[in-house]
Amino acid sequence: MDTVTSSDGTTIAFDRYGTGPAVVLVGGASQHRAIDPGTAELAQLLAEEFTVYHYDRRGRGDSGPGTTPHSPEREIDDIAALLQHAGGAAALYGMSSGSALALDAAARRPAVTKVAVYEPPFIVDDSRKPIRIDLQPRLERLILTEQRDGAVELFLAEAAGVPPEAIEGLKKSPHWAALEAVSHTYPYDLALLEGTQTGAPLSPHRWAAVTVPVLVVDGGAGPDWMHAGADALAAVLLNATRRTLPDQTHDVDATVLAPVLRTFLA
Repeated sequence: MDTVTSSDGTTIAFDRYGTGPAVVLVGGASQHRAIDPGTAELAQLLAEEFTVYHYDRRGRGDSGPGTTPHSPEREIDDIAALLQHAGGAAALYGMSSGSALALDAAARRPAVTKVAVYEPPFIVDDSRKPIRIDLQPRLERLILTEQRDGAVELFLAEAAGVPPEAIEGLKKSPHWAALEAVSHTYPYDLALLEGTQTGAPLSPHRWAAVTVPVLVVDGGAGPDWMHAGADALAAVLLNATRRTLPDQTHDVDATVLAPVLRTFLA
């Protein structure tokens, strides 16, 4: 493990793999190194050709809690610190809600050379019910009153769309405690996704400044709303390539994804 210090003094922890052009892996909701073997496997596979930075977003794992109140701009600063450590420039790979963070960083930091994203959770039509606009303050109230179990259940049900029976199964698993430990960061991801989960078309302006190549990937076995979100994102970007991985879901197989990323990032 190594660390960098973000502009507000927050420590950002990461693992580094391989040698070659730099790639920073940007996790989605809940993801961090200690509980995310899939991204670690992806890092190891990409390390055959790249220097890969697998980091804990602020508030998770070995990274610091960050300053309050939280601001998406501070998470962009965290990526900037990693870019500087990587030699001044790097490509980004964003998973799920990390897609929005990676694209925001590319819009504001010229040191981003390419961006790949997997299944951005954008709701752009009526194929899925929009996220309620009061979800973020409801989550924040649960967290402030130390009802972390309720926060996890609420986020999984309303944001992630996990069925009730699957949530009940998770409650009985060791993974539930790990989700509770990072539940205070769920509002961070909702802040990143603001304006992308309303059921309306994506704004053509938010990522208009992203001129670097972007690869937009989804899984062929995923739901219709996820396909629609990926299509909508590719349509508003200036330099996008669209790919669908047959038989893959949101829990993508690293051995299937890695060759696609390697080809794009090379």
